[in-house]
Amino acid sequence: MQNEGVVGVYRLARETAEDWWEVEALFDLCFAPGREALSSYRLRDGIDPIAALCLVARDPEEAVAAAIRFWPVRVGGDPALLLGPVAVHPIHQGEGLGALVIANALIRAEAADWRRVLLVGDEPYYGRFGFKRLSGVEMPPPTNPDRILGHGDWAGVGGQVTRWA
Repeated sequence: MQNEGVVGVYRLARETAEDWWEVEALFDLCFAPGREALSSYRLRDGIDPIAALCLVARDPEEAVAAAIRFWPVRVGGDPALLLGPVAVHPIHQGEGLGALVIANALIRAEAADWRRVLLVGDEPYYGRFGFKRLSGVEMPPPTNPDRILGHGDWAGVGGQVTRWA
């Protein structure tokens, strides 16, 4: 799978500072109002996303069709990436763009020596990318522990998920 360039009719590239507001608008469109009140956002406050792993997929009209971001966190003191948000514009859902940005971002994370990725989501969807339910990893409440998923080397890693700083 390509890391950047044209994939089908979409142009996949690293998110830039100029993309920020368009990506934020996509996240606002795709998620419920108040998304920033979720506990996972407390882990992101004041922390920059990992720029090399944040991707956008633009459609032929150059509109952002999908986007993904990653944030550094600690799990019991060990470094990890928090995947999210990831979103696909409603008019492009069902075209495989979510899979495209997730798979490419995971390739980049592995190449950058990030050993583990964490997210809160549905195992039936994320399982196809190698995510499995994590036991012993605690996200800030009120996160459902059944939705805490991990990808990569989680052997011996557990505890509270905390801010990177």
